[in-house]
Amino acid sequence: MSKKDKKETATSEQIDEQVMEKDELTAEEQLSESLQQEKDKFLRLFAEFENYKRRTAKERIDLFKTANEEVMLAMLPVLDDFERALNHIEEDKEAEELRKGVLLIYQKLMTTLEQKGLKAIKISKGDDFNADAHEAITQIPAPSDDLKGKIIDVVEKGYQLGEKIIRFPKVVIGQ
Repeated sequence: MSKKDKKETATSEQIDEQVMEKDELTAEEQLSESLQQEKDKFLRLFAEFENYKRRTAKERIDLFKTANEEVMLAMLPVLDDFERALNHIEEDKEAEELRKGVLLIYQKLMTTLEQKGLKAIKISKGDDFNADAHEAITQIPAPSDDLKGKIIDVVEKGYQLGEKIIRFPKVVIGQ
């Protein structure tokens, strides 16, 4: 082998080594890039799963808070009847013992329902009307100018279960 042949062989071997090094670098870069992509996928999937867990936990808590909603809605007419009976019995002075008994039962029922999360919405005559929290059933001329746009009468009480309004108070507003 001549010197020239040796030189060409050496040069071709060096070129082959350089090409192999470049291939190794690109292979390493490809592996590194692939690893980074997989890490990103994992982090996104993990974050998505954490969000799912939080969302389902919140939904479960909300469900427990309002699970009694149907029962409470069914009980509201009974409460209304109790209140009407108490108002009627108050007028009759001869039925004092009956009034005491009905009042006792009403208070016991209210206490039980309040323990389960039911709350009466507190409104009174003269409060400002709020369309998000009240249901206006009619408008009448206001007896005075200061009652315009305000609640004149409460026809039916409103109730909320936890933070959710299950029955809006029915009111008459002045115009």
